[in-house]
Amino acid sequence: MSPGSRSCWWVCWFLLSPVLLSRALELEELFQFGEEAGDLQLPPGSDSTVELPLNRSVLFFSEESSRVHINTNGFVALAKPPAQQEYLGKMPSGFKMIAALLGDLDNSDGHGKVYYRQDSSPDVLNQAAGHIRRAFPSDEGVEPTNTLIVTWESMAAWGTSGRGDGLDAKRNTFQLALVSMESSSYAILLYPRDGLQFFSTSVEGESKYEVLLTFIHTDYHSLLYSTRKTNSARNGVWVYEIGATPIFIGIAPGMVTRSPEDNDPRYSPFAPRYPNPDPVEPRYTNPEPVEPVPPHSRPQHPQIVVVDEDLNVNVFAYNLETCANNRHKCSAFADCRDYSQGYCCHCRPGFYGNGRDCVAEGKPQRMNGKVNGRVFVGNSPSAVEFGNNDLHSYVVANDGRAYVAISNINSTAGPSLQPLSSLGGVIGWAFALEQPGYQNGFSLTGGVFSRQAEVIFQPGNERLSIKQHFKGIDEHDHLVVSTKLEGRLPAIPLGYSVQINPYKEIYQYDRNLITSSSNRDYVITSPDGDVQTRSYQWRQTITFQSCPHDESSRPAQSTQQLSVDQIFVMFDADNNLIRYAMSNKIGSVHSGPPEQNPCFTGRHGCDINAVCRPGEDLQFSCECVTGFAGDGHYCHDVDECQGGVQVCGQNAVCRNQPGSFSCECSAGFVFASDGKTCIENRPVDHCQRGSHDCDVPQRALCSYTGGSDYVCSCLPGFTGDGRVCRGEFTAAAGFPISPFKELQKEKVGPHQKRQSKGIFTPPSDSP
Repeated sequence: MSPGSRSCWWVCWFLLSPVLLSRALELEELFQFGEEAGDLQLPPGSDSTVELPLNRSVLFFSEESSRVHINTNGFVALAKPPAQQEYLGKMPSGFKMIAALLGDLDNSDGHGKVYYRQDSSPDVLNQAAGHIRRAFPSDEGVEPTNTLIVTWESMAAWGTSGRGDGLDAKRNTFQLALVSMESSSYAILLYPRDGLQFFSTSVEGESKYEVLLTFIHTDYHSLLYSTRKTNSARNGVWVYEIGATPIFIGIAPGMVTRSPEDNDPRYSPFAPRYPNPDPVEPRYTNPEPVEPVPPHSRPQHPQIVVVDEDLNVNVFAYNLETCANNRHKCSAFADCRDYSQGYCCHCRPGFYGNGRDCVAEGKPQRMNGKVNGRVFVGNSPSAVEFGNNDLHSYVVANDGRAYVAISNINSTAGPSLQPLSSLGGVIGWAFALEQPGYQNGFSLTGGVFSRQAEVIFQPGNERLSIKQHFKGIDEHDHLVVSTKLEGRLPAIPLGYSVQINPYKEIYQYDRNLITSSSNRDYVITSPDGDVQTRSYQWRQTITFQSCPHDESSRPAQSTQQLSVDQIFVMFDADNNLIRYAMSNKIGSVHSGPPEQNPCFTGRHGCDINAVCRPGEDLQFSCECVTGFAGDGHYCHDVDECQGGVQVCGQNAVCRNQPGSFSCECSAGFVFASDGKTCIENRPVDHCQRGSHDCDVPQRALCSYTGGSDYVCSCLPGFTGDGRVCRGEFTAAAGFPISPFKELQKEKVGPHQKRQSKGIFTPPSDSP
């Protein structure tokens, strides 16, 4: 299969997270189209195509395209499409396309129209930006520069015109907008109410097949949902980031899968509204089992300590290793249990990890980090330096598929790094698809562990050392890793491709130690087709800290086997990127009949925000992860803040997030030491305490103004802002020339003592 085919296949089968039903998109809410909008028209027919040069290139994955091909059959292609019989009913296609509604469509009867235009007018760019901001409310810098709008109006299914059986009256109307920005591109798909009246077409009179929607399941129900659901806060509107530079991991669907149920068709950029507009304190995520969703969420273990300087108490404690003193060290999705020698953290049902780090079952995971070090390539006497190169990884947890990209890789080292898929593929082991009775890496180690690997290449005996430190989960809910490379790689020339054969790796488990080794073969193919087969030995050690007080935390199996296949590697010389992709399963080292249940093969079709639950034989069910609701095949975000139950404590405000929520203290309150209770921010008289920042008493006066506020003013005979005061004397007598009342006018506005990190006291309005 060609790279273009792989790209199209992956795009066409990307899954959605549909939402609750509410008001549908009206026809007049589409981008304006027709002759009055200045549109051009595609010639009538059942397979018409027009090539259109773009005013601004569109990014598809990480590749730029300066022209597109618009086709009758509901898609825009990045290369000239072949005749329709070459791709209709034969997906994946051999060319890259962005399909809004792919089928054998026809407008030769004069009723249907295909309109298209490029538009960079402020109104259209603002409309496009609004859709993108609603889909990705946390993204900044959404500034479109050009929009391509294609509208398929009143399109018929081929062969139905004039039949008189009612099918000739059914028409489909839909729209696709390709939005270009400085370093990214988006596709906006719009399906108005009653816009989809038929759901299958025939291929030149052959048997029927289902119409395919890019990014949506290829069945009747998903077609029906396309007008009633959303990923961009507006039913019938679907937004996807389809390309970016310099780094692009994969197609990103919009994050807001709930449409406001009101009667106003116009929306401002997405922002929650709350009855109390007062300032709020730094937030924490509620420790109930609700899954935070990337990319924008909190640190795993936020802890704000409020020091009460008015309280002086001597406390004697003989046992601090209890849950009472350490609950905050557990994950928000874990329970703390006391044992005879101390405490341990245990992830709650629906989550997995080591208790300190817990993630929801089935939730996609991301890993970010930096790569540093020095690597020699071939016989070169000069090393290639790595200086904070970005590493990004993404894994679809419910099928074990991992994607990795490393940026700013020059053409000297890039081709030679292709065999090292495990450089970032450790996330594949961490979140591998678990076979019955076996555990992946994250289930045992959580997010904090160290990995050291040695690679010995054959036949040249080159050696490379890889050291990686995993630092836990950051405020965006991403696993963080630092990587250091030292050693030498065998040279692979630019333009040569590498294919890594599937391999199996044995993992040996002991308390706080994991070791593994494997032999891996890879094939190098020159641009002329010459093939070389090489290999390398891989040995690694993983160290981590398990809970010493719970014997049950030991691995259930002392030996496990990681199976890795469907490996894809590529050096992208145009964008200086090295890319890896692989499928990972963890299971038994003993040979036996392969597991056929779809939950263990990854071929289950569950929503990307769902976990697959195996049943007997080939039976299984799909269950939405915590924070989402639905039938498992389609999952939508649950708004915990609107559930009628007080999920936050008193003096706190609930903020909904995709898959989660957070609680924030109201103005005048701060989090207590438990990180969840909001307590009153008691005032402190810094003037009386002497904790102010005014000048010394011989030159300045500190005046308490209420709350924790005060002002500084210079004493008679001195001038300045109260924090720094300078003497002011006459030249003759050495006496001050400014009267006291005049000097008092120089006092500055309210000042505050600098608070502890993470705590903010709103300024007083006192004079």
